[in-house]
Amino acid sequence: MARDIKGQFTCAAGDQWDWLALIFYKSEKYAADLMSANPEYSGVSVFSGGEKILIPRIEDTEYNEEAEMAVTSAPWK
Repeated sequence: MARDIKGQFTCAAGDQWDWLALIFYKSEKYAADLMSANPEYSGVSVFSGGEKILIPRIEDTEYNEEAEMAVTSAPWK
């Protein structure tokens, strides 16, 4: 995982870590990465609104079998 910052976001009332991860990374599994980048808010479950959080740049290094097959398979297979 890269540690550089992609941007900053101002939370609205009711925002939650998993929802923010879904919006920014298209998967709730990155909620912990958002929390790690914003330790001052790690105890917050639901934001009040107005909190500014950092959005880290994340490189997904998980093995993707479909991508691997696309690279190694002949187009006619």
